[in-house]
Amino acid sequence: MKKFVIILIIILVILSCFTYWYLNNKARINNARVANMKYENYLNEEVYGNSLATVINKAMDNNEKEKVPKNNDGIYIDNEQNSINIEIKFLDNDKTYSMETIFASGIDNFIKYYNQIKFKCVKIDYHKSTNKVKYMLFEQITQ
Repeated sequence: MKKFVIILIIILVILSCFTYWYLNNKARINNARVANMKYENYLNEEVYGNSLATVINKAMDNNEKEKVPKNNDGIYIDNEQNSINIEIKFLDNDKTYSMETIFASGIDNFIKYYNQIKFKCVKIDYHKSTNKVKYMLFEQITQ
């Protein structure tokens, strides 16, 4: 009878561990899905400069909230968990700028000059460990 109770306890412990792992993994996936929704809507979509400014503000706020470290140039460092980096490629000079550069120059100035210009998100990358969005590339499509 004692052996039966011990085996039953071992089985319950194993089941409890598996259930805990499963529920924790499911919660992590749902958390990533919710976090990604506000960024994935832009993939392959054309947006105006004011909408792009909103995405930049969201990413900057996320990085500040998550205390993502910056390098010496003030660019957020990819922390492989919850950092988000956005780059914008402009047709004017065929250069790509980071969101930090746009933000430092003044998001109001960006909106002022690019409000009626269309951009398209052409690439999204994800963190391997959390499946959260880590990188977005927007390209200017109108002048």
